[in-house]
Order: sequence, then structure tokens, then C-alpha cells
Amino acid sequence: MSEKATASTVASQRVAEQLRSMILNGELAPGTRIRQEDVAARLGASRLPVREALRILAAEGLAVLKSNTGAWVSKLDMNECEGIYKIRERIEPLALSESVPNLTAGDIARMERIQDEIEDNTDVDRFLLLDRELHLATYAGCGNRELTSMVHRFWNTTQHYRRAYARVIDAAGHQLINFEHRLIIEAVKRADGVDAERFLTGHIRRTRLELAKHPELFAEDEHD
Repeated sequence: MSEKATASTVASQRVAEQLRSMILNGELAPGTRIRQEDVAARLGASRLPVREALRILAAEGLAVLKSNTGAWVSKLDMNECEGIYKIRERIEPLALSESVPNLTAGDIARMERIQDEIEDNTDVDRFLLLDRELHLATYAGCGNRELTSMVHRFWNTTQHYRRAYARVIDAAGHQLINFEHRLIIEAVKRADGVDAERFLTGHIRRTRLELAKHPELFAEDEHD
């Protein structure tokens, strides 16, 4: 690869990383139009790396590219979100069961540290970061790259709705989340893939059912 091509790739990755962070932290809401010229000016990049960055984000499920209109932050309605959660109920337990035999004592200790921090935390954005880190850590031993790619994509596309939901959970809801996390971690410690799958399926399903009680979370975002 030429030096010019390498520089372009690095620039694209840099822009993608910054846009990814802006989407996942809620700075760019679902349905927001991403104007290439605005991004280029804001991030000090040329248009070519921005276009490539948007393709990267589209592949990750964070953006939608529309011919003749440009790029938009991915947006779901309630039925689409429910459908993704139903898929997650199937594929994430599989990723977990594939991961469990390959997780080390160090991996498990890290999970416990993350969960300790979750239980000591009261900030929603910090919770979202830690919750994502914990679940993805449990899948770290899964060697099926296509499966883990799907898991990451679905986490990306539902991030905004998890944030909105986290803001309406009461204290009892947070306690239940912590209890379910502990059940999953304990099953992983026992190398019990069957229990780990069962607890995770219930954890994702319960969130799906709770989200369905809050249609207002899906009515607030409209395209420009």
C-alpha cells in the first residue's frame, strides 16, 4: 500500500472513531443527518476520508447511507428494535456459550471488577459504557468472528434506546440488572455454559419486554 493510501486509511479510521463516539454517547441522535462538509470542517479532514468513515459506520450499523440524500444516524422504530432484541436473544447466548470454555481467570476477574463498578455507579452514561464493556467481555472467548461482528452491530444499533431506557429505570430495576449480571458471571465462573445461556436469554428478553412498555422512547427522534 502506498504512503498516500495509508495516510487516507488512517484519516478515515480517525474520522470513523470520532463519529462513532459521537453517536454512541448520544451527541448525534438517531435520525440526525450527517453532512460530509460539516464533518470535514469540524474534524479537519478532507471529504474522501469522511466518505470512507461513513461507509465504515454503515457497516457497523451506526449509520445509513441513502443515495441522493446522504448519510443519517441509524434510527429504529419500536417494532424494529423489538426484532433486533429477539435476534439478540438467540445469537448472544450462542456467543456466550462459545466463549465460556476459552475465558481465563483473569477474564473473569475483570468481569467482576466491571460489575463492582456498575454497582457503585449512579451516572447513566457511565453505566452504559460499563454495561457494554461487561457483556462484550463475556463474549471475548468466542472465536466465531461473524457471530461477534453481528453482536457488536446490534449493540451499536440499539445503543440510543438503551440510553433512553436507562434513564427511566427505577432503583428496583437497577438492582434486578445487577442481580442478573451476577448470575451470568457466576455461571461463567463455574464454566456452566447452559446456565450462562439461560440467564443471558432471560436478561435480554426482560429488557425487550420492558422497552415495549415505553413506546415514547421511539417517538422522540425524527429525521431532519
